[in-house]
Amino acid sequence: MNKTDRMLAIVMELQRYGMRRAEDLAAQFETSVRTIYRDVQALSEAGVPVVGAPGMGYSLMEGYFLPPVSFTAEEAVALLVGADFVHMLLDAEYGAKAHHAQQKIEAILTKPVQEEASRVRSAIRLLHERMAGTTVLEKERLEPLRHAILQKHSVHFHYSKSLTEPEDLRHSVRTVDPYGLVFTQAAWMLVAFCHERQAIRHFRLSRMRELTVLEQSFEIQPGFDLHARKAMDDRHIVVRMRFDASAGEQVQETGNFYMESLEPDESGWLATLRVRRIEELLQWTLGWGAAVEVLEPESLRERLREEIKKMQKRY
Repeated sequence: MNKTDRMLAIVMELQRYGMRRAEDLAAQFETSVRTIYRDVQALSEAGVPVVGAPGMGYSLMEGYFLPPVSFTAEEAVALLVGADFVHMLLDAEYGAKAHHAQQKIEAILTKPVQEEASRVRSAIRLLHERMAGTTVLEKERLEPLRHAILQKHSVHFHYSKSLTEPEDLRHSVRTVDPYGLVFTQAAWMLVAFCHERQAIRHFRLSRMRELTVLEQSFEIQPGFDLHARKAMDDRHIVVRMRFDASAGEQVQETGNFYMESLEPDESGWLATLRVRRIEELLQWTLGWGAAVEVLEPESLRERLREEIKKMQKRY
């Protein structure tokens, strides 16, 4: 890193973190403490208000903000495409903010970088793989849930579990304390403390109905960390099935949320999956027709036989 780039990076570090020691800056930029002293002196002489506090480190004078920096074409594309993702996956409020951010980024690009970024973006297209109707339902719930999370207000909603659950257990009414939102497996999930279960649970936004933000406030449980949290894994039923060699490539491409491994063997592809209930794989397995054979458990083989008999009666 040359001196000019390092000096700019030092200002950005101070702007981002508020206070940094010379020793820490030297370690980060792989240079000597003496070099950092010289860089800071050069910044001060150039008019950047760097303030030194003995024994604490350097900081920028309050109110100082680095003016817009230049972007390479690749950096600009990364930011602009990232804004496209925000517009696609978040609610209307953030979609509008993302659009405004794109306009600001484009406004500060030099003409050559702007042209190069435009050329690269023209070769990238984002397509949402899920049904537009489902996406609309999720976006309608994102905005009130975001505000409820930030303001720490409980929410109330009707919730429907998957069709594989028994009918008497499928529908419920929940009051929860919303802790955070997670986008996984092409679906938005709410991580929340459920008043009914007295535990943290995950809820799919697409299965919520009649969502209401309540006046009552809450406090997040001590020690909760959304980014460190892993969902409770209660998928205890192991399923093994063999696919014909001709279907292996398609299985690899489409995948399955419950699949843990897919390996070739002498007569095709051996898949291992884990589920909570065998019904979670029933329709998916039937969709592969004669290209798949369930090896275990026997309970899934029996359910498939029952479904096939019902289908024979129809045809």
